[in-house]
Amino acid sequence: MRVRLEKKGIRVLGVAESFRKDLDRRAVLAGIVMRMDLIIDGVIIGFCTVGGMDSTESILEMYRRLERGDISAIMLNGCIISWFNVIDLKRLHEETGLPIISVSYRPSTGIRRYFMEYFPSDWKRRVEVYEKNGPRLEITNKNGFKLYLRAIGLDEDDAIRLVNRFTLFGRVPEPLRVARLIAHSILNDVMAGRSSA
Repeated sequence: MRVRLEKKGIRVLGVAESFRKDLDRRAVLAGIVMRMDLIIDGVIIGFCTVGGMDSTESILEMYRRLERGDISAIMLNGCIISWFNVIDLKRLHEETGLPIISVSYRPSTGIRRYFMEYFPSDWKRRVEVYEKNGPRLEITNKNGFKLYLRAIGLDEDDAIRLVNRFTLFGRVPEPLRVARLIAHSILNDVMAGRSSA
């Protein structure tokens, strides 16, 4: 699938999370709908379980609640979030019909041993979903920073171009940077409210 990057009206849904493993079983997910000109014209909040396997369904629910027909792609801050809650990128693509781009920022030395150590009852399921997501593509973005991409339902060259178009500075694309800030702020507010109750 190709995304027509020459169109100014392209919108991306960027999803990022924030959690505190020691304090709560729920992670905050924030979704930002951002246009190619970096104007935000949509925000959605969701939750998933820290250490669970419900992140895919949570993101799908966020997308459905937006009720938007103008989103061209979904961009994720990694495919393992909220303490090993693995996102099924292919299921996201199949159920939304949209290209999916997962962006991460560090090389990996392997994840299987952590699944086995921390989740002895369902580590095989986590590994299966993770491996189904496919290998990462190492790229250098327009600012000279290394990134690692997984692109489902989208040509790799278009995925790279889309990430670069939505990146102002540094390594994090703007929809993901803003979504992460919002998720972190909401989590801090929730924690502050609990501590004062």
